[in-house]
Amino acid sequence: MKKTTSALVIETNNLAGGDGDVVGSLGTLLTHLAPQLGSVDELVVTHQGPLAHGDILEKAAGRAIHFVELDVDAGYYEAKEHGFDATVADLVVFADSDCWPDAGWLALMLAPFENPDTKVVAGRTCYRDDLLGTAATTIDFMYFKSPFGAACTRNFYANNVAFRREVFDSVRYGDGGFYRGNCQVAGLKLVDGGVPVVFQPRAKTTHRFPDSKRELVQLRLLRGGDAVVMTEHLAHAMPSGTRWLMKLGPVSTALVLGGRFACSVRALNHQDMPRVRGPERAKTIAMIAGLSLVDAAGAVRGAFEGRHKNKQRVTLSYHHNVDGLAS
Repeated sequence: MKKTTSALVIETNNLAGGDGDVVGSLGTLLTHLAPQLGSVDELVVTHQGPLAHGDILEKAAGRAIHFVELDVDAGYYEAKEHGFDATVADLVVFADSDCWPDAGWLALMLAPFENPDTKVVAGRTCYRDDLLGTAATTIDFMYFKSPFGAACTRNFYANNVAFRREVFDSVRYGDGGFYRGNCQVAGLKLVDGGVPVVFQPRAKTTHRFPDSKRELVQLRLLRGGDAVVMTEHLAHAMPSGTRWLMKLGPVSTALVLGGRFACSVRALNHQDMPRVRGPERAKTIAMIAGLSLVDAAGAVRGAFEGRHKNKQRVTLSYHHNVDGLAS
């Protein structure tokens, strides 16, 4: 029987912002991941423009790396697709350069594929485990019930997902006018196509916050702008009798943001997030409300800019260890 091969694709689009050291930041991640990298046959790193000191990165990873140079204006999802195209493996795992996977993450992502019926596996993504991180996680990294059962999820995030080659090739991400939302649309396509996404919550990765408060606000504005574009996609996923709710322009976007706020509050003390009680719960809800208000401002801005503004090419800075993840 032919051996099932696997690849890990890491993009560096999220390290392109600011004036930080891309090699140093990526090297820190690869050193952290090195004990896990023996479980994949290929390691691909995409980068925008020339990347010096590849030998340093290979030393950090403890193995050979296939470096893929992209145009300097390549977007986030474009980088992932080019990374995929540089692989030949049967299974392809996607990670982000600004995320910090737990020990054993990669093996957990690949394990469900021992079942030949498994097509897609989603791990769990979160922010750091303080109150701000918990509040932001309830907004940006929610997992929803799947029609395929309790072992599956309806959605996934491109920073922590694995596909059988032919499945990803049939879905792709494309350019949907989002900053970060193409993977949510891909999830809707999988559901429509009858493809279950197996949920592997123990395969956890922690997404960093941007380096500065200014960029954190910019991130929220971009996320809010995504809600405008997502509204039209949600219309296709709703029962036919309620689709009109997503065709009311700004009112529909407000309904989406309001529904998201309710889901975020409901998610507290669920989905393996840190427990918050009493005053801490109240503070966390206040933070969810504050972040949601900034998102709403981003939605207003996004409505005026229109969906054709290519937000994928916006880069923030993720070089400093503001989350205390790296030892």
